[in-house]
Amino acid sequence: MTALPRPLILGSTSRYRRELLERLRLPFETAAPEVDEAPRAGESPEALARRLALTKAQAVAARFPQALVIGSDQVADLAGQPIGKPGTHERAVEQLQAMRGRTVVFQTAVAVVCAATGFVGEDLAAVRVRFRDLSDADIERYLRAEQPYDCAGSAKAEGLGIALLEAIDSDDPTALIGLPLIRTAALLRRGGLDVLGLLT
Repeated sequence: MTALPRPLILGSTSRYRRELLERLRLPFETAAPEVDEAPRAGESPEALARRLALTKAQAVAARFPQALVIGSDQVADLAGQPIGKPGTHERAVEQLQAMRGRTVVFQTAVAVVCAATGFVGEDLAAVRVRFRDLSDADIERYLRAEQPYDCAGSAKAEGLGIALLEAIDSDDPTALIGLPLIRTAALLRRGGLDVLGLLT
């Protein structure tokens, strides 16, 4: 592979996003963005995801101005209300009970920023997920088995969580896991890093 024109940094400590970005076969580093992720009053889930993705990329780019920095964020959207990471078993039960039999939109935003060149690009992949009408016993068994307490919406669709669902509708298949790679590759190209062009 040809050397990168500038360093590439993933502004995230998420192992899911790191593993996804590794699919592009590019050398990269990771850095914690250290930003406040609290939603603003009246902020929609889509607006929150877009703002946080950009804020994360900008925060890391300020520390590494020569690098091309990727930031991403995902917010589960249930009828316009944000559903975050549950953190606890009890909260995960509440989330899945609220989502059973309903469609949830996982708003997955990505931003690419380079302070040195002034490049700023961002995009969003909305993934519509229809949950089965789950019983309380289904929810309890799933949570005990997978413990998805670090995932927005309490379900890992890349794992056992797929059994909770009736359908997934997306035009960017990795978006639900946390990083929409089609959009990420497009933003990197616009920022001067052509993934395929670096292959030898």
